[in-house]
Amino acid sequence: MPKENDNIARRPDSTAFKQQKLPAWSPSLTAETVLPFFFLIGLLCVLTGAWLLVTVAATHEIKIDYTNTGNCSDCYELRENRLNSTKDCQCTVTFSLPEQIVGDVYVYYGLINFHQNLRRYMDSRDDAQLVGRTFNLKNPSSTCAPFDKYKHGTPIAPCGAIANSMFNDSFQLVFHPNEGMAMSVPLLRTGIAWYTDKNVKFRNPGPYNESLSAVFAGTSQPFYWQKPVFELDPTDTKNDGFVNDDFIVWMREAAFPNFKKLYGRLSRFAAFADGLPGGNYSIQISYNFPVKYFQGKKLVILSTVSWFGGQNRFLPIAYTVTGGVILIVAMILTGFHLKFGKRGLYLED
Repeated sequence: MPKENDNIARRPDSTAFKQQKLPAWSPSLTAETVLPFFFLIGLLCVLTGAWLLVTVAATHEIKIDYTNTGNCSDCYELRENRLNSTKDCQCTVTFSLPEQIVGDVYVYYGLINFHQNLRRYMDSRDDAQLVGRTFNLKNPSSTCAPFDKYKHGTPIAPCGAIANSMFNDSFQLVFHPNEGMAMSVPLLRTGIAWYTDKNVKFRNPGPYNESLSAVFAGTSQPFYWQKPVFELDPTDTKNDGFVNDDFIVWMREAAFPNFKKLYGRLSRFAAFADGLPGGNYSIQISYNFPVKYFQGKKLVILSTVSWFGGQNRFLPIAYTVTGGVILIVAMILTGFHLKFGKRGLYLED
């Protein structure tokens, strides 16, 4: 039998906290207190959704599908055969802007039915190699297999399925005014990657006093690349190798099979100081990326953005619908309250 002194020793201290005697407030949830919150939250959601819809409506977006359009159909068929991956193929698509697009204009490439969110695909990379570690440059991780080495043992840089499938189409936007010569639309091709990616997650290997071609000596480009990583932008050493903006943008995987990634932004000067003028345009395309294997599509997207981003109506519609449902539920509960009150459904005086 336990002794009485042992029970006293195990007894909690006689304090307000340990004896659960602290002052507390227990809200009384009645119809008069709950229903106003329902109406308030519903109204806020509807107003937020309407505000976001107005914001999205102020943006412009034009999508040009060039997968199998016009003379791009020849390139589409050419890229079906893997042996033609290194053959050059050019095509042109045309479109028109009914009115001027004022402000900053961003150019994106879009892919349909390309799944970057597969687990094995996302794991197929070597972050140690991409951050510039010399050992991993010549000894890529096994997670990159089978895109880590060639049959004769030459290491691949950058390795992995993500890098191997990098989007490599290029575009040249041309404006055709009603009078005068056609003008090439200038695009800024740098500054399109996240700051943390450009300066932290991706670094070129050293030594930094040597040229990139010497640094990457002893490695080879991925299977389906047309040029090595140190020639992605030979005109700008700060945008070449692993720190190339196009490469970094591609390496940030998309969450959904239909996505767009930033290609460049309009350089606003001369005739394009205020944006893109209305009129006829053409896009000269270097068609390299095959999509027939996975029944995909390729697009060029011209868009303006607001503080909320591009033309995405999902969140505004979600807010509006949620707010409407909350308001309807609040009205139904109010009707029940007014009809039955505190008497309940079966309680009679």
